[in-house]
Order: sequence, then structure tokens, then C-alpha cells
Amino acid sequence: MTPSMRRLLVGRTCAALATALIPTTLTLALLRGHAAGSTGSAGDLGLVLACELLPMLVLLPVAGVLADRFPPQRVVLAADLLRGAAQTTIGAELLCGRVQVPDLAVLAAVTGAAVAFGTPAVRTLVAVTVDAGQRLRLNSRLDIATGLAQTAGPATAGGLMLMVGAGWSSLLTGALFIGSATTLGGLHTRQAARPADGGQPGFLARLREGWTETRRHRWFLANVLGHGVWHLTAGFLLTLGPLIAVRSMGGDGAWVLVAQLGTVGMLVGAFAASRLPMRRPLVGVAVGAAVFALPLTAFGLGLALPWAASAYFLAMFGLGVLSPLWETAIQRRIPQEVLGRVGSFDSLISFAARPLGLAVAVPVATVLGTSAPLLAGAVLVAAANLAALLLPEAWEQPEPATAGGDARREPLAAAARGQAEADSTAAGGR
Repeated sequence: MTPSMRRLLVGRTCAALATALIPTTLTLALLRGHAAGSTGSAGDLGLVLACELLPMLVLLPVAGVLADRFPPQRVVLAADLLRGAAQTTIGAELLCGRVQVPDLAVLAAVTGAAVAFGTPAVRTLVAVTVDAGQRLRLNSRLDIATGLAQTAGPATAGGLMLMVGAGWSSLLTGALFIGSATTLGGLHTRQAARPADGGQPGFLARLREGWTETRRHRWFLANVLGHGVWHLTAGFLLTLGPLIAVRSMGGDGAWVLVAQLGTVGMLVGAFAASRLPMRRPLVGVAVGAAVFALPLTAFGLGLALPWAASAYFLAMFGLGVLSPLWETAIQRRIPQEVLGRVGSFDSLISFAARPLGLAVAVPVATVLGTSAPLLAGAVLVAAANLAALLLPEAWEQPEPATAGGDARREPLAAAARGQAEADSTAAGGR
């Protein structure tokens, strides 16, 4: 592993752990009434979390343009410093006993905006820092680190809350973001020098160029839509699954077992992704997402705990394999100069679909019962993701990586620029 790869791994691990600390810290701080004006109700928590999510969704397309316009390490530096400042401010106010719910809402919105700007830039940063032949290995390790952080984050935040208070948890979160910023901000990349400002198209032209490039890749659109479906159904399962486990599988401990096995499955899948003889990665991506139909079916049919837990393990194993394969495929097949813009559409669908599933699961289940939404979701997630296998591109083997980067990148970039120029000319004529 090269020094740059180590820095990427360390920096992203810090950011992942910090991100995992935030929800538990905010939840405990608000529900225990540590914020002035907080009633300890779920309404206060929902308001703060919504203030983080909405700017993230709105600003992602803008963030994609900036990720392609400026060096990605600088964008990540600014985004992580902003997140660090917001979380440090929350921690300081919690320690002083002066934080109020509106303050938390504003700082959560700042954090969400920073997440939006940092997300597309991270994908580009990996592409311009790591040679094509090493990306799958690094993406696999990044997913393992993220999975471990997601497991350790809630426990760490809860422990700090009990021992020293929520303020210290937020201060630790801020310190981790600042550590990520300083680790990644100085990375040396292989990115070519960018033209002078006078040669750069405007914001709308860049956004249109990114959408033009996105439309050119049928494999990308097909998989992104499929991933949106599994994120939506994951929201249903994460809401209705615990209810079913408590009622018919043995109580709270049953869902804890299912969740822990899922975490293990995801980590094992991420570890295996770079070691499996995967000659056609997009096939693995489609199948890995479609396997999520198994736990939806198991819980929808009310199967016994061993079957449901095994199904969830297999589903999370598939998703663990999927994630590094998908990241590597995007970084290989999408031209680096539009990677941020194209990738932002992927992130937008993912960030929006799961909260939607979480929000509508209970109302839908109230009308239809718990089984029907899960079984319908199983059919949808399998059909939507396996449909991507109907495209010839899914069966193409990756071209060998070249010393200077990925194969086919320049022809694709030239085609995208040509199409964008044609669109711009047509718009001017109208």
C-alpha cells in the first residue's frame, strides 16, 4: 500500500467514525433535554435531522460541479473543516449548557451542506490519487473501515454520553473531522492541470455537461435506479423488521442478533470483494443488490429467526461485495473530469431513497399490514437490479488499466465535451 493510499484510508476512517457519532449524540442530547427549549420529543429530533438531510439533497448537484472544477483534496479539506467547526461548536455549547434547538438545527444544516460538498469529491480524490489496478483493493478497505466505524460509532457516542456528557462526544466528532481534513487536504494527485478561469464554462453548462455524460452510460443509470429501490426497501426493513422480530421471533434480542449478523456479513463481503475472481464486476453489482430480496421475503413471510438472520447475513454480504465493485466501476468507466457530477446523481438517489422508506414504512404498514410492503419490496428490488443484466455493458470485462490511468477515458471525455457543446449551441439558437 502506497503512502497516499494509507492517508486516504486513515482520513476516510476518521471521517466515517465522526459521521457515525453524530446521530447517536444528537439523539441522546435532544431526547434527554440537554438543549434549551427541547421537550425531549421525537419532533425536536426530527427537525434537527431534517435540517441536516435537506441541504445535503439540494446541494449535491452543485457539489458535483465544484468537485470537477476544483482539486478534490481542497474540496474535501474545506468540507471536513466545516463539519469539524460545526460539531465543535455543538460540543462547546452543550458543555456550556447554552445550546438551543434552533442552534442545533442551523449547525446540522451546515453539517449537511458540508457532507454534500465532500461526497462527490471523495470519489474523485480516490480516482486521481490511486492507480486503476489498486482501486478495488483500496475501496474494499475503505468499506471495511466504514463498516467498523458505523458499528463503533453509536457505542462510542453512548459511552461518552454516560461517562462525560454529549458535549465531549461532539468535540471528539469535530476533532475527527479536522483530522480527516488535515490528512487528506495535502494529498498529491495525478490530476492534470486545469485550464485558466477564462477557459472554463459556466455553472449551468457544467451541470448540463455532467447530465449529458450521465445519460450516455445506460449501465450507470440502470444500476443507480436499482440501488435507489434497495435503499427504499432497506428503509422498510429497518422500520418493520424490528417490529416483526419483537412480535414473532423472540423479542428485542432477535433483532439485535439479526443486525449484528448483518454487520458481520457486510464486513466479510467487503473483505472478499477484492479477492473474488470477479471477471464482470457489474454482474456482481447487480446480483449483490438483488440479494437484498432475501431478508425482505423472510421477514415478509414471518420465517423463523434462523432463516431470517441467515437471509440478512447473505444480503449484507452481497452489499459488502457490491460497494467496492461499484465504486471501482464508476472510477474506471466515468471520465475523471466529470466524475464528481455523474457521481453526485448516484449519491442523491441513495441519500433520498432510504429516508423516504423509513418515513413511509409505518403509514403503509398501517394500511396494508407488515407483510405486503416487504414482499412487494422483495419483488421490486430483485427485478430492478437484475434488469441491469439485460444491458450488454453489464457483461463487458474491464479493460486492462494503463500506466497513466484508465482505458477509454479520453475518448469518453471528448465525446461528452462534444455533446455538451452541441447542447449549448442548440440552446443558444433557441
